[in-house]
Amino acid sequence: MNFRFVVNPEVCTGCRTCELACAFAHPHDSKPGKSRIYPIDGGFKELWVPVTCLQCDDAACVKSCLVDALKRNPVTGAIELNREMCVMCMACVAACPFGCALLDPGQDAVVKCDLCGGDPVCAHFCPTKALSYVPIKKKDRIAG
Repeated sequence: MNFRFVVNPEVCTGCRTCELACAFAHPHDSKPGKSRIYPIDGGFKELWVPVTCLQCDDAACVKSCLVDALKRNPVTGAIELNREMCVMCMACVAACPFGCALLDPGQDAVVKCDLCGGDPVCAHFCPTKALSYVPIKKKDRIAG
C-alpha cells in the first residue's frame, strides 16, 4: 500500500515539536541532527506552514543529481539519498522548488526527509495532528 505524508497548515500552531522530533530521530555525533522539517510563519492570522519534502513523483532533486545518489525507496516511497554516492555538488539543493534538500554543515552533507523508514516521527509527535501519514490511491499522487 502507498502512503502520503500530509501537512495541514490550518491546525499547525508553530510549536516546532515536529522539528525537534526530526532532529532527535536523525542524530549526529550523539547530538540532535539537522531537522528535515521546519515550520515557517505564514505571515498572517498566526498561520504556520510545516515545510518538508513532498516526495514528488517527478522530483526535480532526483532529475538534477549527476551521480544518481537520489533514489525512491520502493517500500516507503521516500526519495532517499545515498551518501556514499553523493559528491556534494548541491544540485539537488538548488533544484528543489520547496527548499527541502538541505545542507547540514555539522555533517558536511546534504540531507532530506526519508520518511523515517516509512514511519515519520514528526507526525507521531505533532500535538495538533497537522502532520499525518495516510494511505493513498495511485491517482492521488503528486507530479511535483
